[in-house]
Amino acid sequence: MGASDPEVAPWARGGAAGMAGAGAGAGARGGAAAGVEARARDPPPAHRAHPRHPRPAAQPSVRRMDGASGGLGSGDNAPTTEALFVALGAGVTALSHPLLYVKLLIQVGHEPMPPTIGTNVLGRKVLYLPSFFTYAKYIVQVDGKIGLFRGLSPRLMSNALSTVTRGSMKKVFPPDEIEQVSNKDDMKTSLKKVVKETSYEMMMQCVSRMLAHPLHVISMRCMVQFVGREAKYSGVLSSIGKIFKEEGLLGFFVGLIPHLLGDVVFLWGCNLLAHFINAYLVDDSVSDTPGGLGNDQNPGSQFSQALAIRSYTKFVMGIAVSMLTYPFLLVGDLMAVNNCGLQAGLPPYSPVFKSWIHCWKYLSVQGQLFRGSSLLFRRVSSGSCFALE
Repeated sequence: MGASDPEVAPWARGGAAGMAGAGAGAGARGGAAAGVEARARDPPPAHRAHPRHPRPAAQPSVRRMDGASGGLGSGDNAPTTEALFVALGAGVTALSHPLLYVKLLIQVGHEPMPPTIGTNVLGRKVLYLPSFFTYAKYIVQVDGKIGLFRGLSPRLMSNALSTVTRGSMKKVFPPDEIEQVSNKDDMKTSLKKVVKETSYEMMMQCVSRMLAHPLHVISMRCMVQFVGREAKYSGVLSSIGKIFKEEGLLGFFVGLIPHLLGDVVFLWGCNLLAHFINAYLVDDSVSDTPGGLGNDQNPGSQFSQALAIRSYTKFVMGIAVSMLTYPFLLVGDLMAVNNCGLQAGLPPYSPVFKSWIHCWKYLSVQGQLFRGSSLLFRRVSSGSCFALE
């Protein structure tokens, strides 16, 4: 994910580390299944058995953890588990909100503090813009500590709605049971599995994104009011009324298309890259490591290097692909606040864009498609009005 808000499964965008974590878990399950199959094909010799260390009994295969089968989301525990996920997501969202808040202000081009002179690794003098911590300290000086959480309420509602939507869709359209395949000889079957799972993830993400996007727009506009010190968007209900009155129903979905495109590109890029790396570059023959868990006393417990590598492949791919899809997130957020009556969405901060494609081209010409992607070491670009004395 990122993806962007709602910061659910696809990484991290936005949000997203949910997909990376899910991907790591899926990779671990796939690697574990591969190890079990390997041991089934090549059972240990009879002399390794020992009465004091009997071979462990076969365990039931791991099933998906949703309402259609056993696990955390099954039976009477499903509502409780869903509520737990919503609560955990709300906690993570609240803790990370200042980071998103500062990033959004940088994305719209609000730089209230002058840059400082520093040196790069080559010893040359360069101009650095304020980092996240300096920017957050400035917000506290202006609005107090509570000011760091401007726009949090609609964002919490957006993420909760997204989580509930995904859970409900899993119950209505449960994913099919698909055997984990990691052997290179089963490449066609494995690729079909990845395509099917990615298509299912894409459907859930697109539906949850569309339903939660109006709240995302309200959250963005509440936050950028810091630029012009406006109070146009205060509560969720009053903001809904203002947007509907001034922009109609389409006003709730401005910036949706680039967000959806970013989610789709992220999901397919991350899943396919992780699949081909695991299939072609990870060697299944590398298993018991010296000094590892596998030994004669406990042959049922083995440590596989391939398993460890697969468990992190999707995580690493998520980071790489999220960097490439960042312009979609930037354009979507800028369109959400453009020409909405707030200073941050009007000249001189931003021209009035006719469409998200117009916004993309404008940022590309200015060399600003990755504006706000870094919050720690922010160098002044060559096209900036700042200059060294």
